[in-house]
Amino acid sequence: MEREHSEEYRKLGLNISYYRKEQHLSQIQLAEKIDISRTHMSRIENNDCAVSLDVIFRIAKALNIPVCKLFEFR
Repeated sequence: MEREHSEEYRKLGLNISYYRKEQHLSQIQLAEKIDISRTHMSRIENNDCAVSLDVIFRIAKALNIPVCKLFEFR
């Protein structure tokens, strides 16, 4: 998928995956917490779709981390 900011979306997905795994959550468990499908969660983590700020905010809240942590690109 080619789009502007693809690299940033990739890094965002990696950060979401990192914090999810750090808390021993599966994709389906996190998806259920934020009321999206597991498929959508997978697509977010794998840079296969754009993600809204609403979903990002819900992910951060479910992971109990500040939103800014998801945007700390290393």
